[in-house]
Amino acid sequence: MTVHIESKKEDIADIVLMPGDPLRAKYIAEKFLTNYKLVNKVRNMLGYTGYYKGKLVTIFASGMGIPSIGIYSYELYKFYDVKKIIRIGTSGSFNKNVNVLDVVLSSGAFCNTYFPKLLDNKNINYIESSETLNNTIKEIATTKNIPLKVGKTITSDVFDLYASSMEEFKSNFPDDNFLAAEMEAFGLFYIAKKFKKEASCLMTVVDSFYDKKSLTSEERERSLDQMITLALDAIIM
Repeated sequence: MTVHIESKKEDIADIVLMPGDPLRAKYIAEKFLTNYKLVNKVRNMLGYTGYYKGKLVTIFASGMGIPSIGIYSYELYKFYDVKKIIRIGTSGSFNKNVNVLDVVLSSGAFCNTYFPKLLDNKNINYIESSETLNNTIKEIATTKNIPLKVGKTITSDVFDLYASSMEEFKSNFPDDNFLAAEMEAFGLFYIAKKFKKEASCLMTVVDSFYDKKSLTSEERERSLDQMITLALDAIIM
């Protein structure tokens, strides 16, 4: 038990899927796991542990932003001996080659943040995800015929659609080669490196500066389910 997690150590698997939304964690447990149980409800940051294809998996929500995912990933890696975390979520994009409903795998995240400085007195603004875990995700995506866009991504402290302008938003980053923008991956990757653990991030693009496609609820659910099963199949390998 920690300040933010009430689970017993044996109630947390050593492999974790981490959506941002607690209700998405609940949805994943109910739809994809068997013999699952609720293992955390502190601050309504829901966590569930159950079986997927015979392997014990924990689904644990992270909340939004680096501070939130930083707390939960830190405690899971350090105090619960978690080995691998795959963040799954939605993202925006300002890359012309990325469309709505594309699935993006982050090879590394860039962020203008004081997080490493405050935590470890380090000045870092780009950190890579786990190459080993990424390779597993790519292999399984190939077998499932799921096209992946793989590359650098942005972690922002501001929801991109609320930025004063897209040009102003983009001006904070070193180049235009970033595939997607979200708010948590940098924090997760940093904590994973700190504890010599593995972390990856899969995102379904749901809004784009260039692709203005409007999604139905059915399209959104189907695309997210595809990403979720890809992450589950990868995390148990």
